[in-house]
Amino acid sequence: MNHLNDFPLWVACLVAVFLFIGAGLALIGSFGLYRLRSFYDRIHAPTLNTSWGTAAIVLASTIYFSTLQSRPVFHEILIGIFVTLTTPVTLMLLSRAALYRDRAESNPDVPALNPPEGVLDQPKATNEAESVNPDRDESEQK
Repeated sequence: MNHLNDFPLWVACLVAVFLFIGAGLALIGSFGLYRLRSFYDRIHAPTLNTSWGTAAIVLASTIYFSTLQSRPVFHEILIGIFVTLTTPVTLMLLSRAALYRDRAESNPDVPALNPPEGVLDQPKATNEAESVNPDRDESEQK
């Protein structure tokens, strides 16, 4: 018994488009994982593309099974929500663990834990001559 004979062509095309978008985003993420040099760059590309790729594939699955069963099917949405919620949390945990490890090893490419005193606390002191507004005329500046 084949249910695809009764499947509308426009729904099949819509599902195929979302599947190709999801697969393409997953492919881009895997290229980012392969091509980027540092660990911090490598975790960024797959994380973004996994979220959007999963959303496209979940949408394709929801459309396909809702059409096939002639009723709304929402359990795929739960899968998408769980993946969307857990991917950024995993990214944050991995990046913090790597940052902690790199700081413990005194890696020079990692920012310091505490910036030098006074660098972020005070605005840069400027002379009044340096802060002249070019839009004002000379009579207003004196």
